[in-house]
Amino acid sequence: MTNLQVLHLTKVKTAIFVFAFTVLSVLTPMLAHYLGGVAAGRLFLPMHFFVLAGALLAGWQAGLAIGVLTPLISYSLTGMPPAMVLPFVVIEIAAYGFLAGFFQQKMKNIWLSLVGALILGRAVLFAGLILLPTKLAAMPFVVSAVKDGWRGIALQILLVPVAVISLRKFLGNEIKQ
Repeated sequence: MTNLQVLHLTKVKTAIFVFAFTVLSVLTPMLAHYLGGVAAGRLFLPMHFFVLAGALLAGWQAGLAIGVLTPLISYSLTGMPPAMVLPFVVIEIAAYGFLAGFFQQKMKNIWLSLVGALILGRAVLFAGLILLPTKLAAMPFVVSAVKDGWRGIALQILLVPVAVISLRKFLGNEIKQ
């Protein structure tokens, strides 16, 4: 069941889908911070889950939109992620959304699409840290993000495909044949 197709959605349904997954992507870190403190975000990467799932379900356009909107809305509501790293979180999460959806549309393999997006998304983050003016050191920042976030990465690899497969079955009548 690894060869899955991207949902075929109308523009209105896509907009509703992007809205819903963006809301979930904003609420999940808020819940994680409430339950586990600020460190829970860096450890479990809760913002990433619905960005990745949305991209795998609805394609790169939806994934990119969810990935850009989520950190911006989260910051405007909660101040998280901090302003110093906000541009880089936007770059990273938007890259995950774009790449996961793009790979899914091209390869039709949820596992390869997800892992490819997770690896290349961090490469995009690294490039952003090198190319944009910042006081953050690129390599230590990315290594620290992976070192601290390994639990979240593992959970993404385990849970996102299961959730996407389940949602595809539930929304079966929306899948392009």
